[in-house]
Amino acid sequence: MRSRLTRIGIVSTIVVMSLAPRYLYAEEQPHMQAALQHLREAAEQLQKADHDKGGHRAKALNLTRQAITQVEAGIQYDNAHTTKGEKKEKK
Repeated sequence: MRSRLTRIGIVSTIVVMSLAPRYLYAEEQPHMQAALQHLREAAEQLQKADHDKGGHRAKALNLTRQAITQVEAGIQYDNAHTTKGEKKEKK
């Protein structure tokens, strides 16, 4: 029983952590969130595509993953910094 509860707790934690960024930043940065979602969908489609593309599919997938990392970093940066003229303080 205890190990079942531990597994449920771990899975619940993972789910909450994976969904939190979507809900925390969706209103503050809608364009960045939309770009992030599109990039994730593009990566998924590239992963599913046939592999015989002369290395171009693999390179596109790698670059898309890099873009995802950069967009996430941009969102985090914006949430941690304020810019001139910004009225509210970021957390």
